[in-house]
Amino acid sequence: MKSISAQSLIVSFISLMVFWYIMSGFFDITHTLMGVISVGIVMAINYKLKANSYFEGETDVIKDIRLFYAPWYFGWLIVQIVISGVHVAKILLSPSLPIKTSMVKFKVNFPNPHCKMILGNSITLTPGTLTVDIRGDEFIVHAISPVSFEGIASDEMPQQVLKLFTNEMYPVVSDFEVIYTKEELS
Repeated sequence: MKSISAQSLIVSFISLMVFWYIMSGFFDITHTLMGVISVGIVMAINYKLKANSYFEGETDVIKDIRLFYAPWYFGWLIVQIVISGVHVAKILLSPSLPIKTSMVKFKVNFPNPHCKMILGNSITLTPGTLTVDIRGDEFIVHAISPVSFEGIASDEMPQQVLKLFTNEMYPVVSDFEVIYTKEELS
C-alpha cells in the first residue's frame, strides 16, 4: 500500500472542483457546497484505488510530474489534436478518400508507468491514431495514414511526455516498425 501525498490530494480536489464549476456553470454557494460534497465523495471512493499499486515502480504521479510544464504540454497536445483533426478532415473530404491505414509497433524507454499511460492516451486523443495495445514497453498503434504517426516515429510526442517528468532528455522510441499496411492485408 503506497501513501498518498497531501499535494496529490490538494491537486485532485482543485482539479475536480474546476471540472465541477465548468460542468455546472453555477458559482453560487449552494452549487459550490454541492460540488465540495460531490468531490469529497469521489475522492473518498477513489482513495482505496489510489492507495494500491497496480504496476511495478508505480509512485504518486503528482509528486513525479513537473507541474509547471503540464500547462505547456496540454497546450501542445491541443495544437496536435487540431492539426491531426484537420489532416483527418482533409482525408475524409477528399473525393478519392486517400486512407492508407497501418499498424505500427515500437518500444519506449520511460522512467515510470505513468509516462506510458499518458503517451497511450495522448496518441488516442489525436485524431487518426489509436493505441491498440501496450505490453510492457511495447506499443501497437493504428494510424489512418503515415502522416498520423509521424510524431511518434520522429520521437516528438514521446519526448513531450518525457518532459512532463524530467528535464533529462534522451531518445525514447526504439525498434519502430510498420507491422502492416492496408495494401498488405488485401
